[in-house]
Amino acid sequence: MNGVSLLKCICNETRFEILELLQKNKELCVNDFVKKLKKDQPLVSHHLKTLKKCGIVKSRDEGKKAMYTISNNQLSELISNVTKTSKKIPVLCSDDKCC
Repeated sequence: MNGVSLLKCICNETRFEILELLQKNKELCVNDFVKKLKKDQPLVSHHLKTLKKCGIVKSRDEGKKAMYTISNNQLSELISNVTKTSKKIPVLCSDDKCC
């Protein structure tokens, strides 16, 4: 995967929110995401499937639940750095005109 492909995989608002939650909580199941994001389960599952297909998250079975984590420390650091950097930029694009 090249850099552009990686960014395309995480460039969705819901997927990035999922990654931010995982970066803070380390491991969550689908129901945790549904509660924290206040989004429908099928939508959350779809985005988790996409992130897993891209190799950004991995899962392990715990009984009937799948527990999700970010696949490696470099990706976790990337999400953390993007979040920190975005808070330091005084004006961010609020529409699609600049992106």
